[in-house]
Amino acid sequence: MTTEATLPSTSASPTARQVWTRTRGIALAVVLLLAAAVAIATIRSDARHGTLDPRAADPQGSLAVAELLADRGVDTRVVTTLDEARAAAAPDTTLLVAVPDLLTQRQQTRLRSATAGSDGRTVLVAPGSSSVERLIPGVTADPATSRASELAPDCALPAAQRAGTADLGGIRYTTTHLDADQCYPSERLATLLRVPETNGDGDTIVLGAPDILYNDHLDEQGNASLALQLLGSRPHLVWYLPSLSDTSAADADDERSFFDLLPSGWVWGTLQLFIAAALAALWRARRLGPLVPEKLPVAIRASETVEGRARLYRKANARDRAAAALRSTTRTRLAPLVGVPVTQAQAPEALLPALSAHLHTHGDGQTLHTLLFGPPPSDDAALIALADQLDALEREVRRP
Repeated sequence: MTTEATLPSTSASPTARQVWTRTRGIALAVVLLLAAAVAIATIRSDARHGTLDPRAADPQGSLAVAELLADRGVDTRVVTTLDEARAAAAPDTTLLVAVPDLLTQRQQTRLRSATAGSDGRTVLVAPGSSSVERLIPGVTADPATSRASELAPDCALPAAQRAGTADLGGIRYTTTHLDADQCYPSERLATLLRVPETNGDGDTIVLGAPDILYNDHLDEQGNASLALQLLGSRPHLVWYLPSLSDTSAADADDERSFFDLLPSGWVWGTLQLFIAAALAALWRARRLGPLVPEKLPVAIRASETVEGRARLYRKANARDRAAAALRSTTRTRLAPLVGVPVTQAQAPEALLPALSAHLHTHGDGQTLHTLLFGPPPSDDAALIALADQLDALEREVRRP
């Protein structure tokens, strides 16, 4: 007879199928969120694709302007680096800078040094206050933008007078250059400036808004006329689209850390989040002392508790734990009936001899050992059979 009980192996760890069943809802939600994020990013990227690009036929592209200029003998070339833009500055070339605000301070200074004495024309599209002062000294941008988009020229610049009303609303500018042409004013501040160079025939034109270059606005007002005159004064047009891949943007003075790129109020915002989280924790932690037992509001039948626990065992596929609980409880109840102390009910060398003597059995001690201390059942049917056998054994012991 074996003197030690076999320790049951745990089977409470869920199977792969159970894990999938429990997590498939979360996985589906994650997939849907990722799909929605990709769709939104695609839509937004398509909406901004080709903005101010003379090769793009998008509503906010500028292919129409390039085609009209080509009909008039003006060739358009697109460049994406500062070195190409600086090399293109020449008396017979118009250099258009699509988004000046994307340039670093060092790039803006280098671009200004290249265009200042080139005798060509430079067109800056909607430069902000931090850009315009470096790209064309003596010009500042007003913080308030124009409320109207359709403005009259109201200046002596021939190109503006011939074009008439145009969509030049946007950033408004002031200048200290007395010989500058200040056109399309909004509340007495110009949205188009032409500043001639002090030496030579070159000039710089500042546009407060890019609307006159868009494909979907070109046929409105005098936009087409104004755009063709401003960009077609020289036989060559170089269209500079600043790119993030431009190596000239890398400079030790311009490098910013991750925290420099965050909005200025991120520190206070993060602090407020921590305070809100702490207040929520205090609100939810209503019990700050030791746990106090409370009576259940309703009485629960013992059968319901047993059924509930059995369902948990079945869901976890824990037949070994269920069998161990059944055997342990049976041994505890049988021990007093056969004269064995409860403290020794789990010891087979104390319980089994007394149980065999009580039942007057001599040859089936191994059967009792297997029943009370044996290995866990292999399936649910074996577990049910074990429960029936334990119940029958207890009834037999209790029989007078």
